[in-house]
Amino acid sequence: MDPELSVIIPVYNEEKNIVPLYQELKEVLLTINITHELIFIDDGSNDASYALLCEIHHRDPLVKIIKFRRNFGQSAAMKAGFENAKGQIIITMDADLQNDPNDIPALLAKISDEDYDVICGWRHTRHDSFSKRINSKISNKFRTFLTGERIHDSGCTLRAYTRDSVKDIELYGELHRYIPTLLFWKGYRIGEIETHHRERKYGKTKYNWQRLAKGFLDLLVVTFWQRYSARPMHIFGGLGLLFGGLGLIISLYLGISRLILGTGLTDRPLFLVGLVLLIVGVQFIGLGIIADILLKIYHGQKEKKTYLIEKVVE
Repeated sequence: MDPELSVIIPVYNEEKNIVPLYQELKEVLLTINITHELIFIDDGSNDASYALLCEIHHRDPLVKIIKFRRNFGQSAAMKAGFENAKGQIIITMDADLQNDPNDIPALLAKISDEDYDVICGWRHTRHDSFSKRINSKISNKFRTFLTGERIHDSGCTLRAYTRDSVKDIELYGELHRYIPTLLFWKGYRIGEIETHHRERKYGKTKYNWQRLAKGFLDLLVVTFWQRYSARPMHIFGGLGLLFGGLGLIISLYLGISRLILGTGLTDRPLFLVGLVLLIVGVQFIGLGIIADILLKIYHGQKEKKTYLIEKVVE
């Protein structure tokens, strides 16, 4: 029979954290007496992480390992975990021991008792560097402003999902941060609880300014996609009409001035402005038509995976 709970843990060079994390997880899961499976996704680690996971699997058949051929990123690891999970409730967490497994019972209680589809962890008291906390606050402010989704901590991986909510979700880039946002737009109920956050003892953080920048760009893409993916002509065509209309008004004004007042055009910067606006307007309308065609092609294609699995150990 399928387990009631699946725990998904992406792993990238966490050899010193894997065994303590597994031991903590098993202690918590055995205490709450729930059928479960643990899915570790080795995201191209180049240390002893995969070997340690294999040793754990030989002792515990409830541990499943998905090994990527190379490092594809946390979003791809999450996607692979969702697609291979069999539990009705899915927990996601980091492998760096900063998420506390003892918060899992509270997540399960919240999602079961209050009829939520997603429960997000909120690292209310964080044990990270000052720069990391500031970057996180800025990211959360931008996300709230652009999307309207109001959970406090989009960067916390410790979350609980119903299986149906993440069954067909598309993940790439840094979109794992915005899974609650994607589900919020689809109409799923999102809740949150305060969770414990611990200092990293072993290994190095994978977070840097590049991930911050990529995450922000992905947020812009997500916002555009959710608002205009079904009607790209509305945004591109609207901009085309705006710029083209302004260019047309300017051109008509200058044309009437030329015919009635005999005003010259070649020495007037406004003439070039009107001409450029007309050209830009036509280009935006053309871009809207092309985007609409590409959207139809996109929806007509079969789903493509953003990762390659080398081996599954189960």
